[in-house]
Amino acid sequence: MNLRPDALAAHLAKPPAPLYILHGDAPLLVLEAADAIRQAARRHGYDERDTLVAGQGFRWEALTQAAGNLSLFGSRKLIDLRIPNGKPGRDGGEALQRYARTVNSDTITLVTLPECDWATRKSAWFKALDEAGVTLELNAPPRAQLPRWLAGRLAAMGRTATSEALEFISDHVEGNLLAAHQEILKLDLLHPQGELTLDKVRDAVLNVARYDIDDLRVALLEGDAVRCTRLLEGMKGEGAPPPLVLWAIANEIRTLAILRAGMDAQQPLATLFKSERVFDESRKQAMNKALPRLSAGLLRAALLHAAKVDRIIKGLGDGDVWSELLMLLLRLKRRPH
Repeated sequence: MNLRPDALAAHLAKPPAPLYILHGDAPLLVLEAADAIRQAARRHGYDERDTLVAGQGFRWEALTQAAGNLSLFGSRKLIDLRIPNGKPGRDGGEALQRYARTVNSDTITLVTLPECDWATRKSAWFKALDEAGVTLELNAPPRAQLPRWLAGRLAAMGRTATSEALEFISDHVEGNLLAAHQEILKLDLLHPQGELTLDKVRDAVLNVARYDIDDLRVALLEGDAVRCTRLLEGMKGEGAPPPLVLWAIANEIRTLAILRAGMDAQQPLATLFKSERVFDESRKQAMNKALPRLSAGLLRAALLHAAKVDRIIKGLGDGDVWSELLMLLLRLKRRPH
């Protein structure tokens, strides 16, 4: 059963379920959800806790043994199973399927995973856990929703901030929720009273944005010229290798070009997504919005520009690599209405 993250608190006000599965791309949110489940377990008398980390050399029979070794004093137990790489392997997958068939109210099992791709979600072991327990997907909010997420965090602390302050924090902690959480705590200590204004925030917030490839891909698809520029400058400052940046940009443009050509040939977009192995729903939606503004000719020209940047990187052409990468991104920007 899937549970929305914002419904977890109400869910845990009742007796907890025997099995929870947490996964997502936001370690902070996964950690907080796990803490909430552990606290609820203690409130309901699950006083013992076994922590198992399924790393290299892990023996999966330890999971069954932990569930079977109940206390002589009759106390109930929480089993905290962590699979850091999200890949239990064949033996682990079979063990998890067997385990899912035997869950009971004497034991709460908390399974923590990293972000799960589409193949993992389709696996037999993940489906078995999902059907037997409560699954929460905990992802970082997209950039557009980050100010609202920050406002909610501040409200939980009894604090408020101006919209300008929230936007400023969002720009400077982009893609890094842990840094955002730390900045909120720091601001609360520095300014214990009153509304957080832009001036107060500007003086305190550090530029801790995590400029990464995925953020750049999203900005490219959105055609957000300002964000593309900021992300590219951040990646340059952090020493990101230009070949990796170019690969990410060119790969996205190439996929868009194939999708555009297929659409122009009256092929169903769903079929094109499948053939290009575009399975992530958020990426599908972003591409669906981007394609109407991108012509086949524009995308062909962008691919030729990417080839030019590649020659510069290899020392076979003249020009500044980072300037050319920015010009390439700006080819795909959203036109003003």
